[in-house]
Amino acid sequence: MTTLMNIGEAANAAGVSAKMIRHYEQIGLLPAAERSESGYRLYGGREVSVLRFIRQSRRLGFSVAQIAELIGLWSDSQRSSREVKAVAQRHLADLEEKRREIEQMMQGLSVLVQACHGNDQPHCAILDKLSLHSPAQHQPDHKPQLRKGRVSRDEAAAGSSSTIDLMAWGVHVHHADKPTTF
Repeated sequence: MTTLMNIGEAANAAGVSAKMIRHYEQIGLLPAAERSESGYRLYGGREVSVLRFIRQSRRLGFSVAQIAELIGLWSDSQRSSREVKAVAQRHLADLEEKRREIEQMMQGLSVLVQACHGNDQPHCAILDKLSLHSPAQHQPDHKPQLRKGRVSRDEAAAGSSSTIDLMAWGVHVHHADKPTTF
């Protein structure tokens, strides 16, 4: 007989939050839980193992889609390790590309920070570079007031995009052999 746990117990056993368990069920990474007569979610050892698998995969930066693919492979006794390795290799290549992009952003930001005098004068080389090609009359006439609360799905998707727009900066870093645009 399998011992069943409520969502809090399963969350503690797996090292994730109850909110994440509900989320994983909602998006299909975890099948819908059994329910008690009173309607509470119930989880067994198999679900806790899947939750641990998800937690470990997230720690390595795998996307939800990649985790779904890995869980599918894990559940397939006819899989080849080649298939699993291919998923991991694609993810590693994506991480390498992100690392290169982050290094380029850091170089560009370093150039901007070095160009700014950081004194009591209003002129700032950072703002000049960020507003490159924007006429002075188009300077904003307000300070943004960010709204508290939930981020829309569009904003979340834009913020979690795997591609980072480096060209928007218009910053040039001069290496010994050629300039690089950010």
